[in-house]
Amino acid sequence: MPLLIAGLVLFLGIHSLPILAPAARARLLQGLGRNGWRVLHSLLALAGLALIFIGYGQARHAPVVLYTPPYWMRHVTFTLMLFVFPLIFAAYFPGRIKATLKHPMLTAVKTWAFAHLLSNGTLGAVLLFGTFLVWAVADRISLQRRQPTLQLAARPAPWNDVIAVLAGLALYAATILWLHRLVIGVPLS
Repeated sequence: MPLLIAGLVLFLGIHSLPILAPAARARLLQGLGRNGWRVLHSLLALAGLALIFIGYGQARHAPVVLYTPPYWMRHVTFTLMLFVFPLIFAAYFPGRIKATLKHPMLTAVKTWAFAHLLSNGTLGAVLLFGTFLVWAVADRISLQRRQPTLQLAARPAPWNDVIAVLAGLALYAATILWLHRLVIGVPLS
């Protein structure tokens, strides 16, 4: 569990600088330059993500059960996850989805976390998905007070929604068929 917690602190910590310490982020950005900041941010985020994967894997081997969801809740999770992958792509292929939701990536994170909390009741799962859910809600609220930052995305276009939905559904299918087993170690099919 310590590696999971360390990973969450590192990964969500670097992503929370705009929320918790915007002045520190601005100083780092100014001191390192845009590319230097991106490299530092990426390295810290990847290290945090690696710790999350390792820590969650360890927590799964010695689970502490907090609640046992009914089996049918798994189907609710599968259904909610149908929306997650297109929302991730919509963040980078702006169209009506992005215009409507404003921040489709945060909506995807909230949906992903909530969906997994519905079908996973171990301490490790609640810590992982609950922390991401709380962070995504806090980040979304804080965005109303922050200045927009540079986003790498395509130009807004009507066909971008089609791209986001088709690419998202393809990734959803790949995740169910083999990616979830390959990356997470838990088969879904």
